[in-house]
Amino acid sequence: MRHREHFDRDVEVHETWIPMSDGTRLHARIWAPADAEARPVPALLEYLPYRKGDWTAPRDAQRHPYYAGHGYASVRVDLRGSGNSEGVMLDEYTEQEIQDGIEVVHWLAAQTWCTGRVGMFGISWGGFNSLQIAARRPEPLEAIVTVCSADDRYDNDVHYIGGSVLGIDMAGWSGTMLAFTARPPDPTVVGPDWLPMWRDRLDSLEPFMHTWLAHQERDDYWRHGSVCEDYTDLDAAVLAVGGWADPYRDTVLRLVEHLPGPVRGILGPWAHQYPDIDLPPGPHIGFLQETLRWWDHWLKDADNGAMDTPRLRSYVQEPVAPATAYTERPGRWTSDDAWPSPRTEWTGTPLGEQGPVTVHSPQHTGVDAGRFFPYGNATDLPPDQREEDGRSTCFDGPVLERRTEILGRARVRLRMDADHPRGTVVVRVCDVAPDGSSTLVTRGVMNLSSRHGRDRSVPWEPGTPEDVEVELTGTGYAFPAGHRIRVALSTAYWPWVWPQPDDTALTVWPDRSTLLLPELPEGADRDRDPVVFDAPEQAPPLPIVRGTAEARPERRVSHDVGTGEWLLDVDPNYGGSRTYPDGLVYTEKAREHYRIRVDDPLSAVARSEWQISMEREGWDVLVRTSSELSATADHFHVHSRVEALTGGEVVADRTWERRIPRTAG
Repeated sequence: MRHREHFDRDVEVHETWIPMSDGTRLHARIWAPADAEARPVPALLEYLPYRKGDWTAPRDAQRHPYYAGHGYASVRVDLRGSGNSEGVMLDEYTEQEIQDGIEVVHWLAAQTWCTGRVGMFGISWGGFNSLQIAARRPEPLEAIVTVCSADDRYDNDVHYIGGSVLGIDMAGWSGTMLAFTARPPDPTVVGPDWLPMWRDRLDSLEPFMHTWLAHQERDDYWRHGSVCEDYTDLDAAVLAVGGWADPYRDTVLRLVEHLPGPVRGILGPWAHQYPDIDLPPGPHIGFLQETLRWWDHWLKDADNGAMDTPRLRSYVQEPVAPATAYTERPGRWTSDDAWPSPRTEWTGTPLGEQGPVTVHSPQHTGVDAGRFFPYGNATDLPPDQREEDGRSTCFDGPVLERRTEILGRARVRLRMDADHPRGTVVVRVCDVAPDGSSTLVTRGVMNLSSRHGRDRSVPWEPGTPEDVEVELTGTGYAFPAGHRIRVALSTAYWPWVWPQPDDTALTVWPDRSTLLLPELPEGADRDRDPVVFDAPEQAPPLPIVRGTAEARPERRVSHDVGTGEWLLDVDPNYGGSRTYPDGLVYTEKAREHYRIRVDDPLSAVARSEWQISMEREGWDVLVRTSSELSATADHFHVHSRVEALTGGEVVADRTWERRIPRTAG
């Protein structure tokens, strides 16, 4: 990693308020060239709820000064009701959030130091709303960079997967956002109004999970903000970036396939991080230089070849022994000028030659799924899948006689029946080495009631076989000669998939079921130019002091043999505790627990707990939150609590209990 100490233009940082049309003010931090008033520059916007004053400050210091030093005003804005901005925050990606963002774009374009041309960028939430705001076509917004984001809020986000409730993040992410929205603004920024502002936030709190569970099919709530509804809405230039270890990677493939305007895509081996951040898996790239070239082309009219690159640059991963982290994932870069790739050849292989087999998995199948959002931590990725394979029904192909590379989204077609109207089928494709080790390559989920569309719930009619197709998540992977390709089917995948109330068993006809792989033929890169990226660069890091982490396992699986209960105990490890240059001492503790009994789908419980403290001389606050999700056959049950204190005195102590009918979930 190279840290750029000196730039073409000197950088100044200032903070300001951006007024909204209803009188609410959003707080912004602006890094800009010192001479921007005399030599105006384009503006770049990153627009997030994640608190620029503390939580994202280390990451902000890596990139915003970098852009400013290269002739941009790089602007970080707290969403309404988050960080130091006024107002309250009621949900994610609301119409209010989008309208505020559009107003911010126009405000930036109107400043005397701005040329009137604006770009947006962001990872995850900031990548989502970059797409959403660009789809509204505010005139000054000409280009965006969206990283690890989704074009489909229902089927490619943290709430549902394959039409099923995403147990691992429905509770976990709702609990995380409860902890974020319950935090106060900083009195050094907002002054003595910080306490009334905090009370307003606490009084307006409602756990997001209540809303998310009230919409178990893909209805208008999820269509809002899903740019896949009409890709032609996007006419800004889009650079879409993702990683094979990130759950949102398929969005990159869809954007490069469907966007009618200028678009480029990059898919590397990365987790849910910017590709220049030195967290596993690598190798990392000069992402800031790559985006700078994008901005220069679209916002400064530079003739720099930014659009001469292939439509999609992607990383084909070499086979490796299964591990929960890789400092660097071996592989090579490849490229395509169109997507789907005209170089791939679809090959279909029957799962087997035998007649019907039964698929019926214990409820803890899935404890070795790995983290839904790999963050670059030591325990994020799926371990050896042999135990998971043992809990599944597996179909092994023949020993491969040649290297087999795939690029894109594999599919599995199943001829099957179910013995209950509700159920789930989970498909995993694994690379099985001669020593028996099993590396997860890709996977997919289907809630059987959503097989005819995510917008409806159609019960299965037991005794009536059907053909269903499960699309698996995208990947670039090379199976070596001498290995086998395994297809593993299961009826459970806890805690990723919330179990259906019936302990459903499936009947599958292997001889009428097919694995479909998008293969890259040998020599497919022979006539392609090599894909090359610069080494990573960043601005100098923020001088923070990391706190000493409490000694506890990051991810622990335990089994009570007597009761049959399995417990997954997780520390999400988002960055821990730290002391900032301005004297703020920030302490963060979070824990997630997922329980289930091997024989009871109604025993599932997901729980998220957070404790946040912030201290500065003469000021201290403490926030504790908890969220718990469980279910009966007919209802989800949600219990949440927030406690907020300052100076040891209680500011709020709120509890919620909700009983939400199960429809598709």
